[in-house]
Amino acid sequence: MSEKTAERIGGWLLAPLAWLLLALLSASLAVVLYANAILSPQTFTVLRQQSTLNLGLWILSCAFAAGMWYYTLWLAIAFFKRRRIVPKHYIIWLLISVLLAVKAFAFSPVSDTLALRQLLFPLLAAALMVPYFKRSTRVKRTFVNP
Repeated sequence: MSEKTAERIGGWLLAPLAWLLLALLSASLAVVLYANAILSPQTFTVLRQQSTLNLGLWILSCAFAAGMWYYTLWLAIAFFKRRRIVPKHYIIWLLISVLLAVKAFAFSPVSDTLALRQLLFPLLAAALMVPYFKRSTRVKRTFVNP
């Protein structure tokens, strides 16, 4: 009656965990900035002067920031609990991060070097971590909790 125990989070899994926690910090900062803008009385004056399309895009961007914060927080909690669904959701989370970086690269009014730098890190993280999460036996032995 030997029961298989899950391995502790360690080794190369610390890198994806660190990336996830930094992304959580970044998403938290984005949500705080949106909340600060929403609570500011000047924001309503500026938003009323915007076209309907710009207002809709701003609200959509705020909703995506809140959604990404929640998903990142949920994934970080599941990561620490070593849930079985973490590898699949971590890959989905990485792909969403790449899509958001591509959106910022294509549609943001920032310089190309800054947009390319923001695109490079999610692409690099996805290129390194997706194969690791799909093929690593350590990942399979670590994330076993229901």
